[in-house]
Amino acid sequence: MRMVDIIEKKRDGHPLTEEEIRWFTTEYSAGNIPDYQASALAMAIYFQGMTDEEAGALTLEMAKSGDQLDLSAITGTKVDKHSTGGVGDKTTFILGPLVAALDVPVAKMSGRGLGHTGGTIDKLEAFTGFETEISQEQFIELVNKNKLALAGQSGNLTPADKKLYALRDVTATVDSIPLIASSVMSKKIAAGSDAIVLDVKTGSGAFMTDEDDARALAKAMVDIGNSIGRDTMAVISDMNQPLGRMIGNALEVKEAVETLKGEGPADVHELSLTLAAHMVVLGGGAASAEEARDLLEKAIQDGSAIEAMKTFIAAQGGDPSAVDDPELLATAKDRVAVPAPSSGYVTEMHAAQIGQAAMLLGAGRATLDDEIDHAVGIELEAKIGHYVHEGDTIAWLHANKDDTTAIRTMVQEAYTFSDQQPDARPLIFDTIH
Repeated sequence: MRMVDIIEKKRDGHPLTEEEIRWFTTEYSAGNIPDYQASALAMAIYFQGMTDEEAGALTLEMAKSGDQLDLSAITGTKVDKHSTGGVGDKTTFILGPLVAALDVPVAKMSGRGLGHTGGTIDKLEAFTGFETEISQEQFIELVNKNKLALAGQSGNLTPADKKLYALRDVTATVDSIPLIASSVMSKKIAAGSDAIVLDVKTGSGAFMTDEDDARALAKAMVDIGNSIGRDTMAVISDMNQPLGRMIGNALEVKEAVETLKGEGPADVHELSLTLAAHMVVLGGGAASAEEARDLLEKAIQDGSAIEAMKTFIAAQGGDPSAVDDPELLATAKDRVAVPAPSSGYVTEMHAAQIGQAAMLLGAGRATLDDEIDHAVGIELEAKIGHYVHEGDTIAWLHANKDDTTAIRTMVQEAYTFSDQQPDARPLIFDTIH
């Protein structure tokens, strides 16, 4: 095969065959195709799109390009969850214990984060001693024993995707729905789970700010997953404001613990229960989402969900006493009030800007080499629909910096106020099977 022929074929709008996609993925991974030709193909895909069959083939080949977890030794249907990311999104370490409490196995691979806060692993490392660098044998043993384990991603997971994504990042071809969908799903396929629940965010703090684009991405990922033998569904959820009240690593862990005790914010509780219910259904733990939800509510009320959290933390070397007493988690030296600059109803929040403010406090990384401060972050007092008077505290900065003036202003400017009360927004826009 010749790369120029494949580029020309896709440029002219024709679908590529499985063989052509396999050849490209293999040869590009091996360094036999130059970046300029790979970028030409990415641009052709950006403009011409891909069929479901093409996207499925690309996903499988990228998954095969590196390590693949064999989880066949785990009893039951293994369920995974993926979020496209948002501000204050702490559902992963709520869902794991919730679903595990109903004896549905959750085998989760996660990474570290770039951006406003750390990734799931960074957040869980707020528990002293928590370890995610575990062997595949340990991982399987923990899931079989406790129905839940979370491990760091292998350095050789989907190397073809890593290489292609780095190229797309510098050639303005990131925003291609089939390429995004294939990238996400290749990691999920390589991670070995049987069923996948996707939380696709839309709004000012999401990668997909437009609801129609979020729906198209969700459908593309669900179609890919189902076409290659993974039972996959998606929930489209709101990210026009941060999820919950806490943004920051230890702060989000505290809010997750509160939610597992039945004391968390309504939006965190609702989204977590919705996602967990779908995970339970796909895992065979209930016949319907309604039945699953009832079982999950019971697990919160009878304490089995929070016990599953403590077991999970302890099994991976963490100190579970912080689950009973979250004040044992890292705490910032200062709690700085952010006053409302004017009176009125909160009508909009620029969630991404609030996330950026959290990163400037030290809650996230601008580069992979940056150190995360687990203690810092932002606590929200006012969200969309709340009425405030000028000077009321709309947020608190949990800070270890001496001067937070610019960050305080940044948070204030993320809020929009009006005399008119805004219409209520849905938290969940759609589900796609």
